[in-house]
Amino acid sequence: MQRSLKLSTVVCLVLFFGFAVQTRAQQAKPPSSRMKPAHVLRVLVIGETKGFQHDSVSDAMSAVLQMGEETGLWETTVRTDTELLTKKKLDKNAKNLDYFDAVVFASTTGELDMDAQQKADLLSFVHDDGKGFVGIHAALDTNYKWPEYGEMIGGYFDQHPWMTFDAPIINEGGDFPATRHFPSAFMKYDEIYQPMKWSRDKVNVLLSLDASKLDYKDNPRVHRADRDFAVAWSKMYGKGRVFYSTLGHTQESWRDPEIRKMYLEAIKWSMGLTEGSTTSHAKLTTNAH
Repeated sequence: MQRSLKLSTVVCLVLFFGFAVQTRAQQAKPPSSRMKPAHVLRVLVIGETKGFQHDSVSDAMSAVLQMGEETGLWETTVRTDTELLTKKKLDKNAKNLDYFDAVVFASTTGELDMDAQQKADLLSFVHDDGKGFVGIHAALDTNYKWPEYGEMIGGYFDQHPWMTFDAPIINEGGDFPATRHFPSAFMKYDEIYQPMKWSRDKVNVLLSLDASKLDYKDNPRVHRADRDFAVAWSKMYGKGRVFYSTLGHTQESWRDPEIRKMYLEAIKWSMGLTEGSTTSHAKLTTNAH
């Protein structure tokens, strides 16, 4: 009888400690493993350049890959061609747009190698399927002969009036997940694009240049009479979410944790993992200095 009781006690102790160890192991898991969505999300990064070749393209593509690995939130496919930008069935183990949840254009330039059906498929991917699109820097310097692309992303590149400089930036984004970590006003050494065929009332401006701190003297590149230079914005395109920022021109910018966090949160938002406004608002004004 005593042996039976002792045996029962031992079994209970083993089960208890086993449960305790398992619980501790679960609690000790890194945050990334606990943050994984119910199904694996997939991001396609395109770095094809048919115009100016940015040195930072590789840095941007690598950063998106690392973000997915570090957070466990998505798997990344990196390409310097546009073959996968299609809904056509592909062979040889190639994945088409149906496989992905978001597309990132990493400083693409010029007229990308896409036929009419590929263009229609990418627009449908965002507009009809409700998938995400994130444009990094020169994504605005892309596909000028494809007006629907400009409508989707929000505009086109029209010079960078101050080249690469210490840009005075205002945070207009409120609680938007990709920009709320920035202070209300700050500086970044980067190349800020001037957008054309762009209207504030069609996007939600998240970051903008502080117009009161810019030098306009003898600068023929300044074309916006309204002096409204957006640095980042969010918008809807049909059912899909679109984010764009001009930040990310320099290789050094991809070692800036604030820039990396912005694009991390932008990709998450584009895939519906977080919520943030796409409602347009009036330009924020500051006192001239």
